Amino acid sequence: MNGYTPADNELIYRKHRSKKGRGNCLWSFNKERRMQKIKISAVSSAMLLAAPAMAADIVIGVPNWASVNATAHVLEVVIEENLGLDVELQNGTNPIVFEAMDKGSMHAHPEVWMPNQQNLHDTYVKDNGTVVMNTNPVQAEQGMCVPAAIAEEYDIKSIDDLSDPDKMAIFDTDGNGTPEVWIGAPGWASTVVEKIRAKSYGYDQIFELTEYEETIAYANLANAATAGEPWIGFCYSPHYIFVTQDLFVLEEPAHDPATWTIVQPTDDPDWLEKSEASTAWNGATLHLHYAKSLEEDFPEVAALFANFQMDGESLSAMGKALAVDGQEAADFAQEWVAANEDKIVGWLTN
Repeated sequence: MNGYTPADNELIYRKHRSKKGRGNCLWSFNKERRMQKIKISAVSSAMLLAAPAMAADIVIGVPNWASVNATAHVLEVVIEENLGLDVELQNGTNPIVFEAMDKGSMHAHPEVWMPNQQNLHDTYVKDNGTVVMNTNPVQAEQGMCVPAAIAEEYDIKSIDDLSDPDKMAIFDTDGNGTPEVWIGAPGWASTVVEKIRAKSYGYDQIFELTEYEETIAYANLANAATAGEPWIGFCYSPHYIFVTQDLFVLEEPAHDPATWTIVQPTDDPDWLEKSEASTAWNGATLHLHYAKSLEEDFPEVAALFANFQMDGESLSAMGKALAVDGQEAADFAQEWVAANEDKIVGWLTN
């Protein structure tokens, strides 16, 4: 922590922008900040050198999907290169990351889906007041998808079609007499809701509801699309599959809050029987969440997280770079930061 305000950051940045020109302004901005940080007393420096290795200043949680992994690595680069702090990335499920932010052992979750994580948001943002939600959301959508060519060939257009055993027979890919539908990865809040939706619409009586990691699911989708074979499953955007595949999102009745009652498995053993979700998902949003303790401990990081803003197209491209193109997340982040100077300056100085 060095005590710079956003106004200080912008002043340093703008000064070097005018001196160095646009291409070198971030480098100069970082250099002056680092030089000012070096002006510590000799005694303090000696104490730091003599002290044992400490944990990272900032710990960012990384759940198990590609775009959040890319975003976490981007934030790591931005913080380390511009604020001079050590950053660690730790894998964790949504509940684990929120609990850790509550305790102060993690400091950010880069991509919280709302209302999927509404229960965690309510507990830690509203009730405990230990977590803060960034208010620059990315708009998102969720639903059930089939390849567009399959939707056209077999006239599968509506969620009601999933209750037709004759139409759905094409999705029996293992030949056991029961079609399969992928409803999401284990541990996703949306997977719980998709079980509820399958029960509410009635297609749980037709399908085997399968759960496994999305990298496998969407690899299966890519293989099926290439071969012109059927595939059906949960989909959400922003996501790279809408860049790489031509998908049809099944039509549903418009979202009606009166038709949605979601009880979590952790709250009631009879959660499925007591839950209902018989209309479409409400429009979702993605928000970075961060530990409120940062506002005192590392205010510049808190300001960065509050200013952070991303668009859906960028998130989809990020996911594709990692999951489809096979780029290493750390290498991708370095390239992305170098190519998005203006956006990063906005995060740092607004």
